[in-house]
Amino acid sequence: MPETSDKHIGARIREFRLIRDFSLAELGRRAHVSTSQLSRVETGEQPASPSVLAAVARALGVTLSVLHGQPYIHMLQKDQLDRLLAPISSALDAWDIPPEDDLPLRPLDDIAEDTKVVARKRAQGKFGPVAEALPELITDTALAVQTYTVPGRDRERAHNLQAEIARTTAIVAYRLGYMDLARLALARMAVAAPQSGDPRQVAVERYERAVITHAETSRPDRGVALMKRALRDLEDDGDPATMAVRGTLLLRASALSAVQKDHAAAGDWLGQAEALAEAGAAADAAEEPPGSRYALAFGELNVNLGRLDVAMFQDDYETAVRVAGDVRLPDSYQPTRVAGFLIRRASAEAWTARHDDALASLEQAREKAPQLTRYHPEVHQTVGTLLRARQRATEPLREFAQWSGV
Repeated sequence: MPETSDKHIGARIREFRLIRDFSLAELGRRAHVSTSQLSRVETGEQPASPSVLAAVARALGVTLSVLHGQPYIHMLQKDQLDRLLAPISSALDAWDIPPEDDLPLRPLDDIAEDTKVVARKRAQGKFGPVAEALPELITDTALAVQTYTVPGRDRERAHNLQAEIARTTAIVAYRLGYMDLARLALARMAVAAPQSGDPRQVAVERYERAVITHAETSRPDRGVALMKRALRDLEDDGDPATMAVRGTLLLRASALSAVQKDHAAAGDWLGQAEALAEAGAAADAAEEPPGSRYALAFGELNVNLGRLDVAMFQDDYETAVRVAGDVRLPDSYQPTRVAGFLIRRASAEAWTARHDDALASLEQAREKAPQLTRYHPEVHQTVGTLLRARQRATEPLREFAQWSGV
C-alpha cells in the first residue's frame, strides 16, 4: 500500500515538479510558497499544511488525492471493495442504452424505498453494501427514465430517483478516491436533475460538483462560482428543504473563499449562513436534526462547523481547536458527519501539538465510520504528523497507522 508520510508526499511533489519542468523557485512562485519551505517539504523535513498542499497541487495541475496517493488500491482489495467498482462503472456507461434482456420495470415506490435505504447506509459510512446495491439501482432508474417519457409526475419522479442514485454513486466513488468514476456519476446527475422538476436537485448537483472540483483541481474559485450560480438559481421560497440546501451552499462558499485567502468573502458568506440559520430556527425547531433535507443538515450547529472549516483553511489551528471544543453533536447526527468533524478536529489538534487528543479523535472517528476514516486523506496526513512528532511511536499510534495504511 502507498505510504502517505510527509516524505512520500514530498517525493510526489518533486516527481510532478520535474515532469512539469519546474524549478523549485518556479513552483514556489506559482504556489506562493517560499523556495526554502518548498525544499523542506520535498525532502520530508517539514510537513505541508493543508493550504500549502492545496496551493502546490493547484500549481502542479494535479489533485490532492494524487499527492496523497489515492486510490489506496491495496486497502480497497483488502476490504474487497475494488471488485465492486467495475460493475458500477459499467452500469453508468449503459445509462441511456435499453437493456438487452427483457427486464421487468420495478414500481417507482420500490425503487424509491431502496434509494432511501442506500442513502441511509451511505450516511452511516457502509460503503461496501452501498456499492453492492448500486449497479442494480442504476439500471432500475435508467429503465424507469426510458419508460416514463410522457411529461408528468412519474417522469419527474423517475429522473429524481436517477439523480439521487447518481449522487450516491459519486459520493462513494469520491470517498474511495476514484475521481473519474465520481465525475462520471455527477455527469449523469447533471443530466437527470433538471428533468426532475425539483430545482433543489440542480443546486445539490452543483454543490457536489464543487466538492469534487476542489478536490481534483484545487481551484476554489470554480467552486465559489458554482455556489453563486446555484444560489442565484434556487429561489428562497421559505421551504425548510430549500433552506437546508441554500445554507449548505453558503457554507461551502465560505470554506472555498477561505481556501482562496479571501477572508472578507469567507466572513460574508458565513454571516449570510448564520442569518439564514437564525431565520429558520423557529420554523424548523421540530425537526431533528434541524434543516435535514436531501441528506443535508443546516442550522446553528452547521454554521459552527462552517466556522471550524474556515479556521482550518486559514491555518488558524488554535481557533479551530477552540471552535471544535464548543461543538456539541446530537446523538442522532449521521455517523459520517460525526467522523468528518472528528477528523477535522484531529487535524487541528495535531497542528497545535495536542498529539494524544488528536489520536483520541481519530480513534473516535474510526468507531463512528470506519471506512470513511480509513480512506480519508486528511486522516493519513494527520497520522503522518503524529508519527513525525515522536522519536518512537506509541503502540496505539502504530496500530492506527497500520490500520489506516500509513
